[in-house]
Amino acid sequence: MIGIKIKYMRLQQGLSITQLAKKAKISKSYLSYLEKNPATNPSLQIISKIAAALDISPNYFINDHGEDDKKNKKEENSREEKNQEWISVLMDGLEEGMTKEDFEEFQKYIEFLKYRKSR
Repeated sequence: MIGIKIKYMRLQQGLSITQLAKKAKISKSYLSYLEKNPATNPSLQIISKIAAALDISPNYFINDHGEDDKKNKKEENSREEKNQEWISVLMDGLEEGMTKEDFEEFQKYIEFLKYRKSR
């Protein structure tokens, strides 16, 4: 996660890996490694050097940004609600005697509508 944040801030400031590495006084290869391996947790000393070079607080890299988690959770809940709606529709169809063949025919009809709409 830290590597993703580093890359994001670097790109926001229009810096290349070489430029940021030079400003932070760390090796270019290590900076590249951090960005490509987001699960890596660098030392606080390295985080501080990078943060100083980017003129931001080291907390940006350390703290979890709950807003992203809230947004992802909301989208996940929305998908789950839609899935539950479809399951309910399918269960109603089954209770009313819908067969597998009926469902396959329905799928073909949906594909036909998509095709017709795209023309």
